Parts: sequence; C-alpha cells; structure tokens
Amino acid sequence: MKVDITVNGASTGADVEPRLLLAHYLRDVVGLKATNIGCDTTSCGACTVLLDGESVKSCTLLAAQADGGEVTTLEGLSPDDAELHPVAAAFRTEHGLQCGFCTPGMVMAAVGLLSENPKPTEREIREGLEGNLCRCTGYHNIVRAVIVASGQDPDEVQGNAFRRASTEGVEAAPGFSSGEGA
Repeated sequence: MKVDITVNGASTGADVEPRLLLAHYLRDVVGLKATNIGCDTTSCGACTVLLDGESVKSCTLLAAQADGGEVTTLEGLSPDDAELHPVAAAFRTEHGLQCGFCTPGMVMAAVGLLSENPKPTEREIREGLEGNLCRCTGYHNIVRAVIVASGQDPDEVQGNAFRRASTEGVEAAPGFSSGEGA
C-alpha cells in the first residue's frame, strides 16, 4: 500500500506492507535513526514521536495510520543542526540523560507535554512522562530538565522535590562544616 507522510517538514512516500510500523518506516524507509525501538509494546516510550503535534509511540502505530499526517522526530526539532531545541538543550545542561537510549523518546514526550501544558508542576511532568522508561537516571534530572525547558526555576516549581532544604537551626555532623564561615 502507498503511504504519504510528512516527516520533519519533508514529504515522504513509499509502498509499504500494511503491517509496517511507523517506527520501522521512520528508521528503515526514511533513514532517521533517533527513533529507538525498545519493546514493541508501548511499554518503554523510546519510540515516541509527534504525530500531528500529539505525542505517540510509533512502535505500535502502523505507518498506514500516519498516512497524510505530519510526523516530527528528534531530528526534526533542530533541522539545521545549528542549535539544539530548548528541550534537548535542557536535557544536556541538566544531565537528563546517561546512556542515551531513552533520550529521543523522552525529549519528544517532553515536547508534547510542554505544548499542552507550558508551565507544568513536577507532578504533572512525572505523570506526563510516566509512559517513558529510563533505566539509568532515576528521573530526577529528566524532570528538572523539563522544568528548565519550560522556563521555570526548579527551586520554585509547585510540588517539586528540588527545593533546597533549610539548614537554619541544623547543626553539622561532627567533623563536617556547616558551610558557614571558614
């Protein structure tokens, strides 16, 4: 069957098997490798892309279902390669990645989340990304990166775990400095 899909602003088309998954279309037909395939069951989110502006998991979506649609992959966020997309840049500056396998899907899910909710709380970020798994980071820096990408201060976001605890009235353990004085 013939599918025509706009991918990262460019028209693409191919004759494909009706059962071809969008993830395989992007990787094998179009040649874009940032969309990772980790589970083929929507469990991990490594294959997350935007379809018509909505965050979707491309490992369980047929290419035929995207026919006539617009798909954005990680490569499409910075088409000229001159500058990182603000979400990708925040992932880098806030150390929201380690091995990198989940990063493309995590970034795309965060872009989708921020397009729907530009100033999310920590809880809303965690709920918005809960379908994307990371086995390396523990999510702390991923959440922090999304907060930074939203233009918010991680220390000021409602319901956050990033607020610095007050040390007023707390004595340092023996042998450790309280941080005050020399």
